[in-house]
Amino acid sequence: MKRDSFLYRVFDLYYDGFRHMTLGKTLWAVIIIKLFIIFVVLKLFFFPNFLKANAPEGGEAEYVSTELMNRTN
Repeated sequence: MKRDSFLYRVFDLYYDGFRHMTLGKTLWAVIIIKLFIIFVVLKLFFFPNFLKANAPEGGEAEYVSTELMNRTN
């Protein structure tokens, strides 16, 4: 990649910025830990697999369609 190309300059800007970060590395670690907690831990405890518990094996589409039809009436 040429050094004067736009993509190289954008890459170099971010690479140089992340390389010289001090406080930012800690903040990125906190952000990643929070995202892990939100998407993994909360999903395990608060969002169970409702279809697996209520619909028969292989009949998930039928179960959803009948529930939608029953709730619209």
